[in-house]
Amino acid sequence: MTDVSQPINLWEYEQLAKQHLSQMAFDYYSSGAWDEITLRENRTAFEQVKLRPRMLVDVSDRNLTSSILGQPVQLPLLIAPMAFQCLAHPQGELATSLAAATAGVGMVLSTMATKSLEEVAAVGYKHNALQWFQLYIHKDRGLTRNLVERAYAAGYQALCLTVDAPILGRRERDLRNEFTLPSGLHLANIVNISGLNIPQESGESGLFTYFAQQLNPAVTWRDLEWLQSLSPLPLVLKGILRGDDAVRAVEYGAKAIVVSNHGGRQLDGAIASFDALAEIVASVDNQAEVLVDGGIRRGTDILKALAIGAKAVLIGRPVLWGLAVAGQVGVSHIISLLENELSVAMALSGCTSIKDIDSSLVTGNYLQ
Repeated sequence: MTDVSQPINLWEYEQLAKQHLSQMAFDYYSSGAWDEITLRENRTAFEQVKLRPRMLVDVSDRNLTSSILGQPVQLPLLIAPMAFQCLAHPQGELATSLAAATAGVGMVLSTMATKSLEEVAAVGYKHNALQWFQLYIHKDRGLTRNLVERAYAAGYQALCLTVDAPILGRRERDLRNEFTLPSGLHLANIVNISGLNIPQESGESGLFTYFAQQLNPAVTWRDLEWLQSLSPLPLVLKGILRGDDAVRAVEYGAKAIVVSNHGGRQLDGAIASFDALAEIVASVDNQAEVLVDGGIRRGTDILKALAIGAKAVLIGRPVLWGLAVAGQVGVSHIISLLENELSVAMALSGCTSIKDIDSSLVTGNYLQ
């Protein structure tokens, strides 16, 4: 495709991405666990909440800027941590990082990236970008320590610990495809440390095998103390879906919480992220920033999430569709589409700034 302005929304990018990806890669990116109920409900949750716009407000000028953990952003948006982005485009995470940095939005880099954390950090550093590093607690604590120390040295501003994956969810499309990384791709952040990589022999999903071998299913709240002792970086917990867990997260030092069900890829039947948001916002009571991901495809979705109390949102799969179609330019266009849609939605709702967005804009009993 030569004209990347052709897609006019994120759904069209998904359809185009199918033409650029192998079936195995598309299924890996798009699938959810088991019957994919939670995957679908992440989307329908947004559709069920309606907007209550204000009228006769001067919306000639609109300001979408915000801040996340004290760092300014051009709009309240981060790119979610996603593994193996070189499956979508040879530049992978480097292209994604450049798109996020130039747009003035945040990026969370996955431990399971196919470009090194130092390479990606260097791209963002040139633009003073918001960059967090996502990690798991491995069975090998030395590996986790190494990743934290490298992330701190490279200039990442926060650690984002994924807490909803003590084991890997059963993604049947990956199992059917016997998913593994193609020859030439590897886990850039860890392969040079201990030779770890996704198994490439045929059989069950290589990713499932990796998780079973390397990630620690015995991690508890007490392990957060150890993790925070490794660096002064603020801790973000990703994967919280209950108010009581959100309270404990704050008690154990989390500065931000990402309400997330891993894109419907872990426990099928889990509550939609958007449906869990209000309880967690109320439980945290402004003691930590609350973000949300899962199912966001329109600017109106961002508006609804902010109205219920999210500080910002994370987007995942649409970024991969843009990356597959047109590399960095495609990701930049995805961000631009959402920015424009949010601006229009704010104008039509009587909001001139992010601060104007509150719970009165949505149906339901959401108290802030």
